[in-house]
Amino acid sequence: MKSFKEYIAYPYGLWMLIFIAVPLLVVIWFSFLSNPDFKAGIYTFTLENYQQFMDPVYLELLYRSFLYAVIATLICFLIAYPLGNLIVSLPGHRQNMMIVLMIIPMWVNFLLRTYAWMVLLSGSGLISQFFRLLGFRDVSLLYTQSAVILGMVYNFFPYMLLPIYTSLKKIDPDLLRAATDLGANHFQMFLKIKIPLSLPGIVSGCMMVFMPAVSTFVISNLLGGGKYMLIGNLIEQQFLTLNNWNFGSAISMVLMTIIFLVLGIARLITGKELDTGGQLL
Repeated sequence: MKSFKEYIAYPYGLWMLIFIAVPLLVVIWFSFLSNPDFKAGIYTFTLENYQQFMDPVYLELLYRSFLYAVIATLICFLIAYPLGNLIVSLPGHRQNMMIVLMIIPMWVNFLLRTYAWMVLLSGSGLISQFFRLLGFRDVSLLYTQSAVILGMVYNFFPYMLLPIYTSLKKIDPDLLRAATDLGANHFQMFLKIKIPLSLPGIVSGCMMVFMPAVSTFVISNLLGGGKYMLIGNLIEQQFLTLNNWNFGSAISMVLMTIIFLVLGIARLITGKELDTGGQLL
């Protein structure tokens, strides 16, 4: 006799089938078609869409997308790790307060947050006015590469902080005290204990920032002014503007494959520690 848990899993499985598996199969199907005539029932299979993506113009977009995503991920990590250490060192109620403060911006619509940064980075925005007070003239960060990366960092930063904070919080304080008693300094404890034990959180955070950053198109459209086209913008253009669903599907599959490869590499780096929460010692 099937348990209650097995029965309640059916709706979830059906939902995944309808909204994940079927659309994915449709995208794969379209990526191998060339100008199909659905009414006539004519389907021409081809690899032309994937060959077209090998054009240097499109490869440059892919490179730029990965470069921006890597930079944004690195900045998020460099801010989130020290901040996570700071939060863990606080009393329990203050930890909760800090985490809530970090999560609150996520309650606001993604577009509204990005539009807010457009105002702040514009020529008359607070940030530009601040630089003018420092003696800089005609400063406007809006529609620059820096603005695009800043938008990625701001929007995806909580996804880096939360996994790192969780991993750091799981570290047994007795390990740190024992290391201190054995003569380890702060740098040695950081290198030999904190980094290995928090590695699952670091990798999870990096993946959770990198994946949306490499595929975003809204941030580059709004904060970049369309001057810095990314792979996400190219996919959007093919589907919504040029109505070339075949090429758009092929680009989507290439991007998805690369992301899965990155996830696989991350899995190899951490081994089974992503499941156990990081017990390397």
